Amino acid sequence: MKLEYTVKQNDNYTNLKELLKAYFNISDRLLLKLKKSSCILVNSSSPLHISQDLKPGDYVQVVLDFEEDNSNLVPMQMNLDIIYEDEYYLVINKEPNTPVHPSMLHYDNSLSNGVRYYFDSIGLKRKIRPVNRLDKDTSGIVIFAKNEYIQNCLVYQMQTKEFKKEYIAICEGIFEKKNGTIELPIARKEGSIIERCIDKNGDTAITHYQVLKEIDNKISVVKCLLETGRTHQIRVHLSATGHPILGDTLYGSSKNKQSEAPRQLLHAYKTSFIHPITNREVLYIANIPDDIFKYSGSITI
Repeated sequence: MKLEYTVKQNDNYTNLKELLKAYFNISDRLLLKLKKSSCILVNSSSPLHISQDLKPGDYVQVVLDFEEDNSNLVPMQMNLDIIYEDEYYLVINKEPNTPVHPSMLHYDNSLSNGVRYYFDSIGLKRKIRPVNRLDKDTSGIVIFAKNEYIQNCLVYQMQTKEFKKEYIAICEGIFEKKNGTIELPIARKEGSIIERCIDKNGDTAITHYQVLKEIDNKISVVKCLLETGRTHQIRVHLSATGHPILGDTLYGSSKNKQSEAPRQLLHAYKTSFIHPITNREVLYIANIPDDIFKYSGSITI
């Protein structure tokens, strides 16, 4: 993968570094790596300094195809449900009961281990870079960037809210308001490294929701659109409204036992963003898994 630009007559970039940062939005950290690896070229030659002046007609290239050490992850063969792939990123529909990252309890069977194995199988020597995260028991879309530049671009879009994430949740009870916005700050619960709670001193958290379907006057199928991305945000917010997700034993009510659902019935259904290279909006949809489809059936989203 290469980034390319030819300097125009009326450009205001005073030097190479300014072009790289202003036009390509390359971070200082990545810029340093590219400089050390001689991956920045002007007219097909490595510049002596990245602060060198530019003139109209100069052809600038940034080479992002260099190999990286990914030996920190154990490769593990998995049946990956790949929704989309190009030379820039990989979109996967993650199954429930699969963590995104390795941990002490899941050292070699996380989704990242499976992606490492897949990258090895196609001869791609790159670090494993998940752009977004899902809880172990939440299913749906996870995106892996194939280089640091793409990862940075997509993380930036999360910050500017161009990266949109929609979820389907099966909730306990019937909502009085069929659509609305939950804006309650979230913080880590005191004494816990996992659990979150509503806390007036916590981080801003905003979830938009819409009830899509009601079942037997006791269960609601709800679409959630995240405006912020706090840990466990949807689970905490829905629980705070009195409508916890079925199967969520951490934030569920006393009636919401593990036997009622095999896991928290939450699915990252749809993701859209601006493609970092083509600058076109892209949209990806992950098929609803059977345990959620049991409640939702065919729904229009």
